[in-house]
Amino acid sequence: MQPLRTYIVEDSPVIRENLIATLEELLPVQVVGTAEDEATAVQWLTGPDNPVDLLIVDIFLKAGTGLGVLRAAAGQPQCQHVVVLSNFATPDMRSKCLELGADQVFDKSNEIDALIQYCDRLANGNASHSGHGALA
Repeated sequence: MQPLRTYIVEDSPVIRENLIATLEELLPVQVVGTAEDEATAVQWLTGPDNPVDLLIVDIFLKAGTGLGVLRAAAGQPQCQHVVVLSNFATPDMRSKCLELGADQVFDKSNEIDALIQYCDRLANGNASHSGHGALA
């Protein structure tokens, strides 16, 4: 099984490093890059030689927002699956993220297990696009 090439957009170094460690330990995931602000993420994602299987985006970043990253990712064919992982996963924010092309939205505080399950299903070719942390 090929590892999921994953790019993470998260401004908190502690959360970013813990997420990378967790995903790479539990799943066939290879983190190919990270960004802590919108401009860096968009620049990387729009590069022609940067295909990713999974993009994980936080909403609030060091500069800019994850919404801008979602807008940029929506136009990139090399970005196959996009999920949002945020402490601000309100119903309105979930809807906005889905409108901008996110496949799923997960709450950092209580849906990490759902994110891991989603990634596992994605790695096995069985991920759904239900839009919420719960898997369909």
